[in-house]
Amino acid sequence: MKFSDVPYKRPNFEQIKEQLNISIKNLRRAKGFQEALDVIKKINSLRDKFDTARAICEIRYCEDTRDLFYSKEKDFFDSVTPTMEGITTDYYKALVESDFRSDLEKELGSQLFSIAELTVKTFSPQVLDKLVQENKLRTEYSKLLSSAQVVFNGKKMTLPQLRAFEMSKDREIRKKAAETRYEFFSANSDKFDEIYDNLVKLRTQIAKELGFGSFVELAYARLKRSDYTPKMVSQFRKGIKEHVVPVVSDFREFQAKRIEVEKLKYYDRSVFLKEGNPVPRGSQEQILENAKKMYHDLSRETAEFFDFMLENNLLDLTSREGKFPGGFCHFISEHKFPFILANFNGTAGDVEVLTHEAGHAFQVYRSRDYEIPEYHWPTLEACEIHSMGMEFITWPWMELFYHEEADKARFVHIAKALNFIPYGTCVDEFQHFVYENPQASPKERRRFWRDLEKIYMPEIDYDGNEYLEQGGYWHQQSHIFEDPFYYIDYVLAQICAFQLWMKFEINRDDAWKNYLNLCDAGGSKPFLELLKIADLASPFISENIASVASSVHNWIRSHAH
Repeated sequence: MKFSDVPYKRPNFEQIKEQLNISIKNLRRAKGFQEALDVIKKINSLRDKFDTARAICEIRYCEDTRDLFYSKEKDFFDSVTPTMEGITTDYYKALVESDFRSDLEKELGSQLFSIAELTVKTFSPQVLDKLVQENKLRTEYSKLLSSAQVVFNGKKMTLPQLRAFEMSKDREIRKKAAETRYEFFSANSDKFDEIYDNLVKLRTQIAKELGFGSFVELAYARLKRSDYTPKMVSQFRKGIKEHVVPVVSDFREFQAKRIEVEKLKYYDRSVFLKEGNPVPRGSQEQILENAKKMYHDLSRETAEFFDFMLENNLLDLTSREGKFPGGFCHFISEHKFPFILANFNGTAGDVEVLTHEAGHAFQVYRSRDYEIPEYHWPTLEACEIHSMGMEFITWPWMELFYHEEADKARFVHIAKALNFIPYGTCVDEFQHFVYENPQASPKERRRFWRDLEKIYMPEIDYDGNEYLEQGGYWHQQSHIFEDPFYYIDYVLAQICAFQLWMKFEINRDDAWKNYLNLCDAGGSKPFLELLKIADLASPFISENIASVASSVHNWIRSHAH
């Protein structure tokens, strides 16, 4: 079924709620293991029904945030989802307290019970109203971001459309484009600060009412982080400062020489070649046709997957007014298909977002038959290995997109991936500061952000841009507002994706088997156990960070021509 033909009907939430509550009581009263198992299947079916409607609504809302019908439907889900989370928590309580837990755990796997135990800690009926409020503030942020209309060179455009000019080989054009971007953020700075301040205070109240010392602990539980702690993440950040920051600072000096500027400014950072970063050739349709050839060449499994995506119109890649400016992959559980949304803008980001989101989509496509919804996706840091890994796995086919500039495209891609790591780690430390000091003022937050930038990215020069000098850059990072603490996941995953890349350079067949095993495991194991399945070393060990940083640095140096 093509996505455009998928029917949407607002679920009868009161009916679903009633049926779920009856089923949860039946789970508690079950007289035997099989009876308990049958009830769990019914509960999962009802949850899938709700999640399917919510996913369809979310996608169609993001396709056009001005659509009044789906805006109202989004408001509906914002208001009822916390209640649904509460019911799911009741189910999890019944599950972990079941008389037949040991048999159920053997049948369903221990990861479900680990997820259940963590989730039970994150909800109480007394915080329901605050969770609704949190959802509304998230939506307020996404609407503000999606509303961005800037005028550049006499043309009205969205922020993703402006991005192409920010990467121009002409320094004056990219400087003007960057200034245009930050004029929007500066003009709305107080509003961004206000939304975030409200979110921080609200999340802190929720955490306190649930019995947590701070929102940090609640956030880790929400993210189902069962096999690593804030202390381990702090050590990981230390390893990044020690092993990656010096390598990136060295690269930035090298970059300035390559693009022939005396000093790298903030608007130069995304341009790695004097002639400008290579851009994919051809129209959106041609890029998709080349992606089809690539996935057919790569493996039987990816050929089947990508044909399925194309045949069912499960990709929306065109940038347009009113469309949510980011990129994501959703899963529509009842129909068992992924959906990719992105904003093509004529830059290398088009190929990167297509391979990145296709990595997510391929994994959930491989995991779609798990009867336990919790196993369709793993925890987020593992999810990002699939996506970032796919970006590197597809390297041999870059000629299809970039022709004679394919080597340059690979160089730019690996340089960007390396340079992202300090920034991603900076975002995490910033969030730890914010939620450990919830009474800090917006001004103090921005000052702390700017201080962190000087540690993680000491070479940044904002060329006198007042808004950025005052620490406003993070306003554009939607994860900070919408998905707190979901960002170090990208950094952990990037270290793991680099390991995959190293393996693919040595033996593609063995490395593909490891990647496929990782995708097939879905969310059935916690993060560190999934790494073992894929034969990847833990990123929490400093020596492993050092090994990756050294390998990437050496490759960049040897391929810089």
